[in-house]
Amino acid sequence: MTIFVCTLLLSLLTTGRIAAQINQAARYEIDAQRLDAQLTDDDALVKGKAFQKLDSTYYVGYLYEGYFKYNHSADYLGYKNAIPTLEKARQLIEKQYNPEFRKLFSSLEYLTRYYDRFQDYYTICNALKECYDNIEMPDSVMSLLNHLASYNFKKDFFGIYYHRAWTYHRNRIFTSETHPFLKNSVRANEQMAFKYCYDGLAFIHQNQKTNDEWFGPDQSLSDELQIYHYLALLHCYNKNYDSCFHYYEILAKYGMISWNNYAGFQAEVGNFKNAQQFFQRDLSISYSGENVLKEPYYYLPELYVYAGQSKEAIAMCNQIIRQNGSRPGFGWYNLALCRSYLYDAQLDSAAYALNKAAEFKELHIGTTLTQEQYDFTINLLRVNLLDHQIEQVKFLNKGWWYSPIQLYHLGQLKAKKMMAAYNVCINLAYNPDRFRMVYDLFCSEATTTFDEGWFLMKDFSPKYFAEKYHDYQKTDKRKNIQRYFKLFEAKFDIHGGQYTKARSILESLIQSTKLDTENEKLFLGRLYEAIAKVYDKADNKGNLNFYNNMLFETYPQLIPFSGLKLKMNLKISGQTDHIVRAVLEDLKDLNIHWVYNQPAPTVELNFEKKGDRYQATLQVISINNKVIVDHSGLIFQTAEGVAGELGLRMFNKGGSLVYHPNQYND
Repeated sequence: MTIFVCTLLLSLLTTGRIAAQINQAARYEIDAQRLDAQLTDDDALVKGKAFQKLDSTYYVGYLYEGYFKYNHSADYLGYKNAIPTLEKARQLIEKQYNPEFRKLFSSLEYLTRYYDRFQDYYTICNALKECYDNIEMPDSVMSLLNHLASYNFKKDFFGIYYHRAWTYHRNRIFTSETHPFLKNSVRANEQMAFKYCYDGLAFIHQNQKTNDEWFGPDQSLSDELQIYHYLALLHCYNKNYDSCFHYYEILAKYGMISWNNYAGFQAEVGNFKNAQQFFQRDLSISYSGENVLKEPYYYLPELYVYAGQSKEAIAMCNQIIRQNGSRPGFGWYNLALCRSYLYDAQLDSAAYALNKAAEFKELHIGTTLTQEQYDFTINLLRVNLLDHQIEQVKFLNKGWWYSPIQLYHLGQLKAKKMMAAYNVCINLAYNPDRFRMVYDLFCSEATTTFDEGWFLMKDFSPKYFAEKYHDYQKTDKRKNIQRYFKLFEAKFDIHGGQYTKARSILESLIQSTKLDTENEKLFLGRLYEAIAKVYDKADNKGNLNFYNNMLFETYPQLIPFSGLKLKMNLKISGQTDHIVRAVLEDLKDLNIHWVYNQPAPTVELNFEKKGDRYQATLQVISINNKVIVDHSGLIFQTAEGVAGELGLRMFNKGGSLVYHPNQYND
């Protein structure tokens, strides 16, 4: 028995030594082959599999496979599939080098000896962290960051502090019930985000002397600037604008500023021209990867809409959608396209883009924007779209109130809008961030506009919101946003029947407000629309016509959905037959007060027949001889729907040259 045991032990020891020798030989071979095989090579996956066959207990094969999957991921499944392999690589490298990593900063010589292995560890953990982030797994992110913090590295290579801050900020609307690491209010989560930023600065200063000796005297600056980046974001969100600007000044000084984020800050404080310029500047900078949301392509079209440049907004959105394909960002770009079409009066195209966004599984990579905001934006745009569709029916059919067909159609749309608004309100009621994201107007991290917020709030408690926007004028520090609060107060007064009070506010705005007229046309349009409604109610036709025309010159696409009835001269020329006569007869159904040779905008409409088709050419000139529509063309075969399309194009609606009834225009 004793001889047997001794023989068995000797055999096991010999086998173990042989296995260790085989593993060591395999690892030498793997390390040698790595010299000619980069992680970013096209055959990195094949290399990784081959390394695993040589030694399945060595981390390198899983590093190559996992990084390849991560680097080639563009959707949820891709990042999810990369996680197990990267996690396997992390476990194996820690199993082999855990003691060395824990002593890594014991001396510069020791760090140098194991730096290549530490670089592999950094690559594994950074890719793993981004995978968790990209598929919304904040608990796993925090767990990984806490694990990395346990090594007590003297330099924060992994961005542990600022990434913790960002994770708290990005998930601020949730509580510990959803994610155990969180606090139980937005304010408390924001305080934790600030805490980790300041803890990170303290950590940098605490280890600065040693790191200066090892990595150079300026090594701490880049670490500090990374934290300043997040402090600027946090201060902006928390409306500490002086502090926000202070950190952006420092970041700009050292060439580390995100012009995209700075543009968002400029938009939040109402410097819309600056915001456009800095978003455009950001677009000139190449992005680190294609599979990220390029935020300027979402926010610049929004600013173009404010400036009345809806057609430029449409062109920009279509450009990035063609360029980007169905990679991350596709959904956000379609939401921007929906908004752009909506304010160009192209409702069918807006609905088409909105449905594409709703059906797309978006990933929110490289952004603080979240799935909750994505869903909210879809739903709020749907409310806005349905409201426009209701008003369009009324514009195209001035006698809608005695048409059973139109009444039925309106009933369907109103029911859909009520359900859509109900869904948004339920989501909003349970969102503790609603004051900052919706009510405050122009938050840089909001994904909906001030005007879209109005379409949600207008049907709920006008008195409450009128008081709220009156109070904002006392507490909000943004001088350029004060006029928007006043406009909202007046509009809610109108909805609450307080016409005299609303008129006083609106007249004061018109007489005293200074603004960027080129980039705030949407504000001006809504201002003229509101005061026109007040004068319409007061039966003051002179002022009503004046402000109708001011609205027409400023933002004509708003008029068909405003309920206002504009006086317009109509001049017809060209060929006339039964099709053209049918179109002209249908024009009488539009909610337009047609006149002849009166002081009003003039519509010149010319018809030509070419084969079995007709071409209508449209020119519209305002009362002040401003060209609103310059020889716009429309080709059609039958009279069906043509008058309505021409009526909308009189107000500068865009669309394709060839008209097809019941088909969205692209």
